[in-house]
Amino acid sequence: MLRLKLIVLPVLLLELAGLTVHAQETPKPQSAQAPTATQAAPEGPPAAKPKDVSSPDAIMAATYDVISGLAAQKRDWDRFRSLFTAEARLISVSAKKGGSGFEIHSVTPDRYVTLADAYFQKNGFFEREIARKTEGFGNIMQIFSTYESRHDSKDPQPFARGINSFQLFYDGTRWWVVTIFWQEESPDVPLPKEFLPAGQ
Repeated sequence: MLRLKLIVLPVLLLELAGLTVHAQETPKPQSAQAPTATQAAPEGPPAAKPKDVSSPDAIMAATYDVISGLAAQKRDWDRFRSLFTAEARLISVSAKKGGSGFEIHSVTPDRYVTLADAYFQKNGFFEREIARKTEGFGNIMQIFSTYESRHDSKDPQPFARGINSFQLFYDGTRWWVVTIFWQEESPDVPLPKEFLPAGQ
């Protein structure tokens, strides 16, 4: 995810355009039915595009896609908000100043929009998934999504990598993002081989 450390908070999950998914098959909950057009509850998130929330793969792809783009490129923030439950949180892990441990920063989707939009006005940001580990039960799903972040989708090397931990919920009609909890890779906290594509 994008680090919102620019404004004190790390900005979560950004950066994912050409989405390459080396993912495991994700089992559908037994109660799953074909999604229908989604309507937003009063004062809740905007109505989602049915194709964005029709499956775990779809909502993951939409999340990465909506935050990615060139500097000053307007993001579709209503689309972004439509992916999250009203109580959703985006939570990043970062090292404390001085190297005395770690801390978390938690924001709502609306707060994320405010912080990320300011960053995106001046910076290109493309994030893509390169590996995935999934576990699901009933109507809940946990996905460890390994990501790479670039300032331009054509950059040969990412400027950051890490893991976005997605918690998803299926309400019988559509999928929702409940939480995105992530940590960026660092020299002291490298990505383990089991969370990387085969051969890396």
